[in-house]
Amino acid sequence: MNKRVLLAGESWTSQTTHVKGFDAFYSSVYETGSKWLIGSLKKGGYEVDFMPNHLINEEFPFTMEGLNKWDCIILSDVGANTFEIPNITFTQSVRKPNRCKLLKEYVLQGGSLIMVGGYLTFSGVDAKGRWGVNPVQDILPVKVLTIDDRREHCEGVAPKVVKDHAILKGLSKDWPCLLGYNKTEPLPDSETLVEIDGDPLISIIEKGKGKAAVFTSDCAPHWCPPEFLEWKGYTLMWCNLMDWLTK
Repeated sequence: MNKRVLLAGESWTSQTTHVKGFDAFYSSVYETGSKWLIGSLKKGGYEVDFMPNHLINEEFPFTMEGLNKWDCIILSDVGANTFEIPNITFTQSVRKPNRCKLLKEYVLQGGSLIMVGGYLTFSGVDAKGRWGVNPVQDILPVKVLTIDDRREHCEGVAPKVVKDHAILKGLSKDWPCLLGYNKTEPLPDSETLVEIDGDPLISIIEKGKGKAAVFTSDCAPHWCPPEFLEWKGYTLMWCNLMDWLTK
């Protein structure tokens, strides 16, 4: 039976104001950046469920039984508020289980987790991601900053492999450039396999009975440009990482 993965996040809705002389009107669009990562994992034989940002608040499980149907959970470009403030708590002050605590216990009991970079993961834009101030920080291989942690590199910055590991098997030492990432600090009991501008890009850790990993840049544009998405190592990198996490 194929192993099952949940990708949570990696979607957004945009509204544009069009001003044409005296008149103005609005247009809206819903977009996702999930197809490249999902496609790669499916090529590796994984069954992938996708839960976009607007569904997480209501549909992400509140129980360990609910989380345990997945072998790995991927958080990509979604802030902690979406998990920590259920709609019913925000609107009616109803108490609910803390899903950030649940994610920590999920890993400690044998599950696996990946955090992928973006404007709302790690600390994120204006420090709105808030992943360094809740229990998920306890099982990550890196320390999340408490300030806006984005590092924008419109000129491009090349990742650097710094350690041999099964996750990097079959991958060359020369990686395409990325256009930005979330700056984090490595923790003593973690392994940093790939760096970007001297900071962690891929780091891993074993916690309790489970495992966690980070990829501190994005899995889709804009930080992840076409040359990285089309790189033959893109799919292999994600599949190797998932193989290690769910072994």
